[in-house]
Amino acid sequence: MSQASSNNNKRVALLCGSLAVGMVGMAYASVPLYRIFCQVTGFGGTTQIASGPVSNIINQKINVEFDANVNRDLDWKFKPVQHKITMKIGEEALIFYRAENTSKRTITGTAVFNVTPPLAGKYFNKIECFCFTEQTLKPGQSVDMPVTFFVDPEIVKDQDLKKLKTITLSYTFYEADKDEKETKDVSANQTSAPTAPTNDTVVN
Repeated sequence: MSQASSNNNKRVALLCGSLAVGMVGMAYASVPLYRIFCQVTGFGGTTQIASGPVSNIINQKINVEFDANVNRDLDWKFKPVQHKITMKIGEEALIFYRAENTSKRTITGTAVFNVTPPLAGKYFNKIECFCFTEQTLKPGQSVDMPVTFFVDPEIVKDQDLKKLKTITLSYTFYEADKDEKETKDVSANQTSAPTAPTNDTVVN
């Protein structure tokens, strides 16, 4: 390979790396706006939040399946109590997920969620959901957690979803206080670091 070709390849690699870093930085900077965008549009399978059910229920039915996952660092068992229901569109439904702490310590978990297909997210409305609060379980403790939801009848007007028969609601649990603990440990180490003695104290 010639020296010129090698230099060109290095420049291309450097440019790609710079673009990647820039894109990641923009993503972190725009997280709040991105979250709002997802909640409004249902982008990426983000569900909607409703204060109550709709007044109109149509005779058309839809299947809703329930999926459960646990981060590999979390010693919990987590599963839906019922794996599938068939409901009328617009009808309010109540289902439960069950979580059990299989470790020997108290753990606080938090869940993230989405629906598939992603386009159905803007029509899937949750009235009550355990994902809105952290869940703390003692060793061996289990809990049944409710989810109340309905599918907006407006979904039948969406031409991209006219053949949709099944929506899948999926949750993944993570340990909520792990990152916080690591942050506190780092802060404590920084605070306890020795400093050289001085005669004067300077306050900036």
